[in-house]
Amino acid sequence: MTSQGVKKYQLPDQPGVYYFLKGKEILYVGKATSLKDRVRSYFNQDLINTRGARIISMLDQASNLKWQVTDSVLEALLLETATIKKLQPKYNAREKDDKSYWHVVITQDDFPKILQIRGKDLKAKEANLANEAIYGPFPNGSELKEALKIIRKIFPYRDDKCKVNQDRPCFNRQIGLCPGVCTGEISKQDYAKTIRNLKLFFNGKKGVVINNLEHEMKRSAKLKEFEQAAKVRNQIFALNHIKDVALIKSRGDTLGNKVSPRDNFRIEAYDVAHTSGTEVVGVMTVVENGEVNKDEYRKFKLSQDKNNDVGNLQEIISRRLNHPEWPAPRLVVIDGGLAQLNGVKKVLTQAGVNWPIVAVTKDEHHRAKNIIGEREKMAGYEREVLLANSEAHRFAITWHRKRRAKMI
Repeated sequence: MTSQGVKKYQLPDQPGVYYFLKGKEILYVGKATSLKDRVRSYFNQDLINTRGARIISMLDQASNLKWQVTDSVLEALLLETATIKKLQPKYNAREKDDKSYWHVVITQDDFPKILQIRGKDLKAKEANLANEAIYGPFPNGSELKEALKIIRKIFPYRDDKCKVNQDRPCFNRQIGLCPGVCTGEISKQDYAKTIRNLKLFFNGKKGVVINNLEHEMKRSAKLKEFEQAAKVRNQIFALNHIKDVALIKSRGDTLGNKVSPRDNFRIEAYDVAHTSGTEVVGVMTVVENGEVNKDEYRKFKLSQDKNNDVGNLQEIISRRLNHPEWPAPRLVVIDGGLAQLNGVKKVLTQAGVNWPIVAVTKDEHHRAKNIIGEREKMAGYEREVLLANSEAHRFAITWHRKRRAKMI
């Protein structure tokens, strides 16, 4: 598919989910604040240089484009995730490697809890949790956190800090985010309705949720339960007028909204840690908007298992390129000298990716001494570059020590 081919589609300037297809086969699913701007971005030359070989291959194969408009960015997020989980399109990689991604878990209790759990912790916690439903994976932790804040204001629910029939209201009950499970104010049957609507909403079926609520409102009014009818009416109104400005902000330009160049400057830093070539690990850290974004940190257990920092960095970058769903960096920072810089640049060049790259060299005390590489691309971001590099070193050493301690 080419930019000329896309022009025949009259995409709306509205949030929604888009599908690249080869015939009837869905190759890739994405979400957008503006479908028009987001799809157009795939054919911007500068962005093509940053997307990587995987997405370029997908565009070469795609012959058709479809989309579905949603009323909000929140609904686009949930619909995209549900669709990817159901169809597992070839070029959506998150289902293949989701250990670092987040999931929403609804437990199978009399009063189910709604929990946010990382993929790597999911199996360990499943032993102690009877799971009613699992939704995800969600690659961006801060995005999911904002989404749950919006959802919980519409459908207050119980989390793991709320005990059934405890002595006093939990904190979330006091601020209206728990329906009163802790104080016995809600019955098992009424809470089950909330859970049922939450499941439908997470599956991208807001219309069904609204129909359910409208029937419930009419039934309550007929029984002269006017307070309950008013409560349900307010839920319907909230669903039809979702305010997700915070969710848009949490995602930046990866949802297609326009942000200032500085707010859009994502730096990824990479480092390796090992002891005499054993227990070799690598990490990726992220600095956005001048601050670390720990939700975006990633760990890589490396296969080199030898004293080869260049080879290890090349393996990390190769594996990172298998994740086109992660936002593309505006600058890559590696720990090392000219050999490491050229080694990583070689991998990026072979993949057809044009990410600017710098390397932070160190003195004998492992303190930053100089920054080499495409320095002109980091103008004004020296502090962020050093912060990202420092975080990568700390993160790598900490994880390596934990692995060594476990091995011993």
